[in-house]
Amino acid sequence: MQITQNRLIIFASLFIVLFDNLSFFNNVFKTYPLNIENIGFIFSLGIVIYALTVIMLSMVSFKMTIKPMVIFALISSSLINYFMQSYNIVIDKTMIANIMQTDSAETLDLMSIKLFGYFFILGLVPSYLVYRTSLISRPLKTEFSARIKTLLLHLVLIAVVLFSFSKFYASFFREHRELRLYTNPITAIYNVVAFTYEQVWTIDKTVKPLGRDAKIEPHAKRKIIVMVVGEAARADHFSLNGYARETNPLLKQEDIINFPQMYSCGTSTAESVPCMFSYFGRSNYNTDKGLYTENVLDILTHAGVNIIWRDNNSNSKGVADRIDYISYKTPQTNTMCEGECRDEGMLVGLEKMIGQDNNDLLIVLHQMGNHGPAYYKRYPKSFEQYTPVCQTSQLETCSQESIQNAYDNAILYTDYFLSKVIALLKNYQENADTAMIYMADHGESLGEHGVYLHGLPYFMAPDEQKHIGAIMWFGKDFPIDKKILEKKAGNTYTHDNLFSTLLGLFNVQTEVYDKKLDILSQ
Repeated sequence: MQITQNRLIIFASLFIVLFDNLSFFNNVFKTYPLNIENIGFIFSLGIVIYALTVIMLSMVSFKMTIKPMVIFALISSSLINYFMQSYNIVIDKTMIANIMQTDSAETLDLMSIKLFGYFFILGLVPSYLVYRTSLISRPLKTEFSARIKTLLLHLVLIAVVLFSFSKFYASFFREHRELRLYTNPITAIYNVVAFTYEQVWTIDKTVKPLGRDAKIEPHAKRKIIVMVVGEAARADHFSLNGYARETNPLLKQEDIINFPQMYSCGTSTAESVPCMFSYFGRSNYNTDKGLYTENVLDILTHAGVNIIWRDNNSNSKGVADRIDYISYKTPQTNTMCEGECRDEGMLVGLEKMIGQDNNDLLIVLHQMGNHGPAYYKRYPKSFEQYTPVCQTSQLETCSQESIQNAYDNAILYTDYFLSKVIALLKNYQENADTAMIYMADHGESLGEHGVYLHGLPYFMAPDEQKHIGAIMWFGKDFPIDKKILEKKAGNTYTHDNLFSTLLGLFNVQTEVYDKKLDILSQ
């Protein structure tokens, strides 16, 4: 079969709209029920997406590039379609940052037969047909003229549609911004371009100094603080916060202070971890500031605090680039690996490291925690208290009960891990001021309203992705009034409070310290 370049673009665009935008239309139907009044508008949305896809492909497809670009669009659309349909995610810049920082183990967790089905049927098969299609060779002037006509025709088509349904589109653009994020592959490609531009062209990669005036006020005892960065631990699955299941049996036996109203800076690790250690609150934070401005760990280092970061997650997302960092993701460093390396392996050898000098010390432990979708891999078999468990990454194929069972078992293991951190610190509380802070990076959706995992834009993310688990523990002589702190613990706090709280823990004086944001300030 022989067709023109323009017809190839048109056919590919129609295919993408009809078969790869199911998630978009599913979400549209939730907002605009399918009835006589709405049916014309909903049909017009398909026309607009089709026309925009044609315009996008027409702008980048030429004689030598048209087949590769169309094949790329088909394959990427099929994969995006799968993840949108399976987990109800969107591909915004934050999600792209997550994808860029995903390691091989996390990628394997996302592999499934269903994924390969989407890839094969909606990606490879049409791509093969494109590859085998013969394109009619026309003079450059003729091809250019036809391309301009195609562009103009589809621009006019968009204008006519917008004018014809102006009443609907006025509310659509103003009140339903989230729906536009589901257009495939338009939104994803736009955000990839925007993300790449920001990374390559707009960022001053010089790390800006911060808090160079930092100094430690004299204190009687050495301070040994452990900061545990949790992973995907939502507050409402902690029995400490009233959850019906006993997911914190060991922590409830400790003299801990629970913070039931703690909220995250973002809904993904790539966004939240840099943000929670940064000087900038969520309202002022962006990736540029987070990566290329010194954070609270740098300031503590300036003041003379020794810091190490042990990581059993993907990495520190740039936070630990200027301090001692060790990955515990492999058996070479983690002695507690059984297919997957366990969080408690990060505790091995800490006693020796703590005893090396008498300086104040901050130990950051970045957990694997409840990293999805393979929650069943996140804990040893002995912690499988709640059954049956979902044992696949295709969460949409599991019952919500089995997903929650696997998730809660992982919370049980975190409870055990934190109790071991506390037990370790108790060994030093006679001669040092010891404390532990646990704070999750973000929450997690477990199928509520058809949403799974995390990473939705903050403005549209459900509470389950933002309301996080957080606790503190202090050694018996730590210079703090626990009764006052317990009264304050029920207040609403966010990741914004961590920066000044860590500075306050070590009695650090600096102009960037904000007493009002220090949770421990009394």
